Amino acid sequence: MLFDHPIISQRYFFPRAGRPSRGEVEVEVEGATLCCAQHIVDPDGLTLLHFHGNGEIVADYVPWLMDVFAKMGLNTFFAEYRGYGGSSGEPLMATMLEDVVPVLDASGSPPEKTIVMGRSVGSIYAIELAHRRPGIGGLILESGIADPLERILLRARPEDLGTTSAELSQEARMIFDHQLKLRAFISPMLLLHARGDDLVSPSHAERNHTWAASKHKKLVLLENGDHNSIMGLNQRRYFEEIAALVDVIRG
Repeated sequence: MLFDHPIISQRYFFPRAGRPSRGEVEVEVEGATLCCAQHIVDPDGLTLLHFHGNGEIVADYVPWLMDVFAKMGLNTFFAEYRGYGGSSGEPLMATMLEDVVPVLDASGSPPEKTIVMGRSVGSIYAIELAHRRPGIGGLILESGIADPLERILLRARPEDLGTTSAELSQEARMIFDHQLKLRAFISPMLLLHARGDDLVSPSHAERNHTWAASKHKKLVLLENGDHNSIMGLNQRRYFEEIAALVDVIRG
């Protein structure tokens, strides 16, 4: 796979070490062990399955975000990536698509009771899980990516990878076609994006919103902050919108 090329792993991903302070769970995937974290509030309740952004680790969100969602009555499962946090292996963009179902299975949450959330690069894996398990309860994309190839080309040229633009585009269509993946997704969906995001432009959120076939979908462009400050500078609205989505899913 071209997207597993070492140059992409080196230039696109920014792993660092650190283990979650609470709820650590090891998830075995092919060739690696992922150091995730879990908190159960209600064994029969909804679970929020969280895929974090690039340069972040699960330990950045545990326990504080775990506790925020617990107050909403949500169980949580924080997914880690290969080579990040306390996980073994190395980040491989395409291979990590195969990790999403084992992570869901490890959470013990039925798909229909699972809300999948992906921030930034985590949106790639959240969308993949929504594609593989279209019956999930809901999907949240925060600062999400519509076209992963656009992001890769900012850091690596086709010739760096020993390939051509045509070959790279063809592989991207095969494995990262978010339009194809989202057009089959009909569960409730929330998209949160900062208008001032100059790293991943709001056009990505607009495309993902347009492509999704969700019967209940909402795009919220937040006025404050940018790619990395969206949550902190819009905290009240950010979590109000998530709580509203949870209410819709609960019916």
